[in-house]
Amino acid sequence: MKVLASAFLAAALAACSSPTPPEKTPRAVIVRTLSASGDAQNLNVYTGEVKARHEAELGFRIGGKLIERRVDVGAQVRAGQILARLDPQDTRLAEQAAGAAVAAAEADVALARAEFARVEGLHAKNFVSASALDTRRTALQAAEARLRQARAQASTAGNQATYATLVADHDGVVTAAMGEAGQVVTAGQAVVRIARPEEREVLIAVPESRIGSLQPGMPAVVRAWASPQKDYPATVREIAPAADTATRSYATRVSIPAADAGLPLGATASVVFSTTAVAQAQLPLTAVTRADGHATVWLVDDASQVRPIAVEVGEFREDGVAIRGGLPPGARIVLTGVHRLVAGETVRPVDENAPVALDTRK
Repeated sequence: MKVLASAFLAAALAACSSPTPPEKTPRAVIVRTLSASGDAQNLNVYTGEVKARHEAELGFRIGGKLIERRVDVGAQVRAGQILARLDPQDTRLAEQAAGAAVAAAEADVALARAEFARVEGLHAKNFVSASALDTRRTALQAAEARLRQARAQASTAGNQATYATLVADHDGVVTAAMGEAGQVVTAGQAVVRIARPEEREVLIAVPESRIGSLQPGMPAVVRAWASPQKDYPATVREIAPAADTATRSYATRVSIPAADAGLPLGATASVVFSTTAVAQAQLPLTAVTRADGHATVWLVDDASQVRPIAVEVGEFREDGVAIRGGLPPGARIVLTGVHRLVAGETVRPVDENAPVALDTRK
């Protein structure tokens, strides 16, 4: 009986004991492996917009009512092509009035010449005084001056009539249309904007802290966001002499001599500059945290355990942060989720360039 009771008690205790907990799967982390030398090229990257070097806003040289605009945004135009027209009624009437004034002045000149010739003949026979002859001569000269004035006004009126038609000064592409039919515009008011796409550049904004490292003629590389696999050699053409009052940055234009269809006007592009300073690595902003007052990154050792290490941070840029020092050559750096790591924790490192795969261990 005692043997049976002991066996029953052992079986009951075994049934009440909890099962062995499953082994915890190591956390997967994305890592980047540094080169053996530990050095990486230090690059400054800026984002800007592709623009034409030569771009002009065209408007009428006179005011009036816009009755037609023949081009839209994106249209290719040729030199001499009609872009828009104003109501020509007023300019036509002014031209007719100027023509009538010329005809009247010509009639006055003809009469003054006849009078002068008649008085000149009488003076030769001593029938009139020299004073009368001088009076007719002066009247003729005044009539001729009025004729020249009328003809000049007629030419101006004729020009005004042609100004009612807006034509393209050069070949280009329409990048903006600011006027619509029925709108009353003033002299010089922009109606369309035309860019000459044969010379393109990227407009970027450089902060005050970095403007000293740039100068006209400095080489750069441009990469379009639409086709980042292709690089375009470029040079700094112009740096604004004063900072923008709102952003406190300097407008900088980077010329692209070999621009093609891969850099359309208005596209977004990155401009990359190589600086003389050398950084150990360039990491995403998510890889750097702060601990004990120091910038810190997390390393994965050969045993797949993580540990924090203090580093010297350089410049914070649009594409990440430059690390000046503190990283050992060939180190594996955790790129994301560093705030959840614990020193000595075992992880499963996954290279950032590894193909995406389904984790079947979860």
